[in-house]
Parts: sequence; C-alpha cells; structure tokens
Amino acid sequence: MATFFSTIFSSPNPLSSKSILHSNQQQFTVKCNASAAPLPPEVHTFWKWLSDEKVVSSKSPAKPATVPEGLGLVAQKDLGRNEVVLEVPKKFWINPDTVSASEIGNVCNGLKPWISVALFLIREKLREEDEYSPWRNYIDVLPEYTDSTIFWSEEELGEIEGWSFSGTQLLSTTLSVKEYVKNEFLQVQEQVILPNKQLFPFAITLEDFVWAFGILRSRAFSRLRGQNLVLIPLADLINHSPSITTEDGAYEIKGAGLFSRDQIFSLRTPIPVKAGQQVLIQYDLNKSNAELALDYGFIESTPDRNTYTLTLQISDSDPYFDDKLDIAETNGTKAIQYFDITLGRPLPPKMLPYLRLVALGGTDAFLLESIFRNSVWDHLELPVSRDNEEVICQVVRGACQSALSSYRTTIEEDEKLKGGDLDQRVEIAIGIRAGEKMVLQQIDENFKEREMELDEYEYYQERRLRDLGLVGEQGDIIFWEPK
Repeated sequence: MATFFSTIFSSPNPLSSKSILHSNQQQFTVKCNASAAPLPPEVHTFWKWLSDEKVVSSKSPAKPATVPEGLGLVAQKDLGRNEVVLEVPKKFWINPDTVSASEIGNVCNGLKPWISVALFLIREKLREEDEYSPWRNYIDVLPEYTDSTIFWSEEELGEIEGWSFSGTQLLSTTLSVKEYVKNEFLQVQEQVILPNKQLFPFAITLEDFVWAFGILRSRAFSRLRGQNLVLIPLADLINHSPSITTEDGAYEIKGAGLFSRDQIFSLRTPIPVKAGQQVLIQYDLNKSNAELALDYGFIESTPDRNTYTLTLQISDSDPYFDDKLDIAETNGTKAIQYFDITLGRPLPPKMLPYLRLVALGGTDAFLLESIFRNSVWDHLELPVSRDNEEVICQVVRGACQSALSSYRTTIEEDEKLKGGDLDQRVEIAIGIRAGEKMVLQQIDENFKEREMELDEYEYYQERRLRDLGLVGEQGDIIFWEPK
C-alpha cells in the first residue's frame, strides 16, 4: 500500500505562549517561609518609593522579603483565602501605553508591543545615574538573569548538549528563541536605535535585548482585561507554587472607585496564608516543564508537566494532498499539525483521525471522494482498514524509537543523576530529558498495543456491511442465493 506519510518530532512555534504571569522563580519546589537574609538596599529604596507614592504602607498585607527563590512577597499578617494582598494603580504599570507617553514613544510607533516595552526597559536601565527617572527604583530590583534557558550561554548550552541536553525539544526551542530575539534586535537596531542616537546615547547590545526579553517573558502579566502585556511593579515579585491548583481569582484589573475612571491591579491570595509565610499563586496549569524552563527557569516533578510535541504533516508529494488538506482544514487541523502529548494522559482527540487521514491511500482512497466530504472525519474516528492502522502504528513507533535512540542516557541513569549535587541548570536539563523520554515510551507502548490488536478491530468495510444488515451475529457475512 503506497503511503505518503511525514512525521516529525519537533517543537511548535517557540514564541507561542499561554502565559499568565512569569516570575523570577529559580527552583523546583517552593518553601513558604521567608529567610533571614537581609534585603538588598535596592529593595528598601523600591519600597520607600512605593510608600512615598501611597501605593503601600506599613500596614500593607504583604511586603518584599528574601525567600528561597530570591525575592518574594511575604504576609505581614494572617491572610484569608481571596484576601487582597496588594493593589497597584495604573500609573505605575509599564505597558505599550507607557512607552507611547514616554520620550521614545514616537520612534516606537509600529513596533511589536514587546519590542517597544523592551526598548523602554533597556533605556531606563542604561540611563546615567544623575539622570532622574522614577522607574529607576523598579529597574534596580529586576534580576540580571534567571535560570531560564534563554540566559544560558552558548558554552553552557554546548556543554549541556554534550551529555545532558542531547535530543531534547527544549534545546531546539531555546536556540530558535535566541535566534528570533537576535533577528529582532538587529532589525530594531538598524531601524530605531542607531538613527535616534539622541534618544539612545549609549551602546545597546544583544545581551541587553535578551535581558529585556527575558524580563518580559518571566514577569509580564497577560490575559488581563484590556491588557495583553503589562509589568506590574511589586506584584511581579509573586512566586509560584505547584501545590496551588487553581488560577482563578488570583488577580484582576478593576476600577479604582465608584466615580473614578482610573484602574488598579488587584492581587489576591488563592489560599490562606499565615503571617511570615510567602504569598504564592499558580502561574499556569497548562504549561509543560519545557515551557516552565524556558520562561521561568524551573521545572516541576508533577508527571503531567511532562509533554512531547508530535508534528504530523501531509506530504506535499502526496497525490491526494489537496483533498486531504481540505478535509484537515474543515475539521480544525492543518497541513502541518502539532499534537502535545502529556505523560499519563490519553492521546489528543484529533490525533488518531489525523494520522489515519495522512496515511489514507490505496484501496482506502475512496473516502477522499467528495461524496464522503461531510462524513469522512466521522469515519476516521474509527479504524479505516488494517493496512491503514498498521501504517500509522509502524510510523509512530519508528519515530518514537528514533527519538529515544538520540538520547545518550536511559531514564534509570537520569534518575540516579538527579540524586547528586547538581548545578540548577544541569538539573533542569536532566529533568526535561527524563520527562521527554517517559512520554516517548508512553506513545510507543500505546501504538504497540494498537499494533497487537489489529486483528481485533472492526474496520470501515465491516461496519458498512453491518449497517446494511449483511453481517450476522457471529460476524459472518450473509449471502442470498438467487431464486
């Protein structure tokens, strides 16, 4: 049976994000209590600025403190579930509107929102010390880097790739993101920075641009009412807890008062917190460990954070390409379709129908005829033929085994390495690698079971005969002799 089938294990668009909030979290598990380490002077200055501006006071429910993650918000009193932790007026937010109203607003018109905000952050960071800007108080408390993979040097990536990162999708995604940021920097450098030296009188490097990108990726709030990209000073110190399993109600934008048109950002605690404990939220229940590592620089041990992206493609050389593409698009898929497969969860609902469509050919190609166009997806929900089902099993299993062979260690070896005294970044790499391999093994086992049950499935022709009443109770075909 001739089949035009293309399957790739790769990452989807590395810049597609389902982010809600990104922080400076830098570890795997979260401890709630503040540490005894003193706060840096910059944080005291930052707090004083907010106090002088009446954003906070000595009676505020929470304030910055040194915590295992670095900086965090610690309760100053017992807080009940959904109790307000802090509120920040709009005038203290940093978003594209802030940039538009600034000195660089005119030259940033037409830029991607994140790029304009990135330029604003870099400009505020590189200002001369004697050049006053209220944003300096905030900029000075931002970290120089996190353990996000975008901050790893080429040497670090090369060293980790050599034995700890080989074969992972996260490596591919990280390199793609770094290349994307570099290209955007070169473009904005040529079109905005260099022609406007009076606004940017200092050297701006790619490292500065990566820093700003990382800050936005790790700290910006999104999916807020009317705000798709916004930094909220103080609120962005909130850290993540894997034990919190809801994102609902942790923060919102609301009116400042009954007769006020101003807006404020309100942060609430999703769980009760004792005085002296850290206030925490859930960043995003839908992010995989690879996304957590890329955005924040940490991963979780939760099994369902482990995912692997299977990329399926209708081959351009497929003689039925146009028909298959039409069917795919009619049913919410594309010529190149990504499927995120999660450890311990069933296959995505559309994955098997799409696989069967991609592999459709030979004597099964009649299903591609226009007369079946409105019902073909329903037929693809179930096994089409033994040949078709066998092809998809063999192709997927072959791709899994090929991907697994690219790793230089086994899952068991990875587990032993986890118990050692490892650098944070090496531990992230090992955790990602082990998780990917477990998902690959799960996919392989799934299709191995399907392959072993090929003779037990009911295929299209049998179903059709049954619908016509031509199959007996024992599955035998009924024949009528002519009179």
